[in-house]
Amino acid sequence: MAGHRSPHGSRAPRRAAGPARHHAADRPAPSAPSLRNTVVATAAAVGAVATGTFTALLPTPGDATTEAGAETLDGALLSSSAALVELPTELPTETTAVLSPVSYDGTDTADAAAIADLALLDKAAVMAEELAAQRAEEQRIAAERAELDALIAEGGVDGWIAEALDVMGLPQSLAPAVKKIIMAESGGNPRAINDWDSNARAGTPSQGLMQTIPSTFAHYVHPDLAGESITHPIANITAGVRYMIDTYGMDTLEAGGRTNSAGSYVGY
Repeated sequence: MAGHRSPHGSRAPRRAAGPARHHAADRPAPSAPSLRNTVVATAAAVGAVATGTFTALLPTPGDATTEAGAETLDGALLSSSAALVELPTELPTETTAVLSPVSYDGTDTADAAAIADLALLDKAAVMAEELAAQRAEEQRIAAERAELDALIAEGGVDGWIAEALDVMGLPQSLAPAVKKIIMAESGGNPRAINDWDSNARAGTPSQGLMQTIPSTFAHYVHPDLAGESITHPIANITAGVRYMIDTYGMDTLEAGGRTNSAGSYVGY
């Protein structure tokens, strides 16, 4: 249905009916931004400065934000944006060299083979040194054995002492001390017999290089020479040396026998 027109021929404006129209008409016009609008605008400005981003606050349906409040918000955002640092739009084209650590992960077969070869060479060098040292020691022992054999073959007091020490497994360094005892006891005569001391008077004279009585000889002679006579030079030395070590100790043997306070030899 056509609306009622005004006298000038234009359609009269239609009035909205109902309480809502009159309620809107009765609402007073805003005069200044509310406290809520000011807090929101300030928070948005602070957030924009702190984070470097702009936050757009849009009124939601039914919000009471006024044009004055919007103007305040826009001003705060514009003033805050001036403090932001403008970032470059393009990165520099110059590149910087970066050194990266190099590590061996065992995947390169050529490197692995080279390392294995070095390990083998090192092991071979160590084995060569050990073999050389072993051969040198063997040569030294062989030389000493040859010298000892020559001395034994020569015979005499030195040869007998050398063989006796060899049989007992004692060092040849004891030879001078043993010889000193022998020369004091028998003068180096393997058949020497004492017929004047207490043992002789008791019917058991001392005999041989080391001047041992028969019972002492039988007890201390080396087992390898147990079948030899008391005057056998090698057997007699082993009996006398072993008796002295057992009775007086190795120190007395190394000292060349017993001595008195004046340093003179004392028979054992």
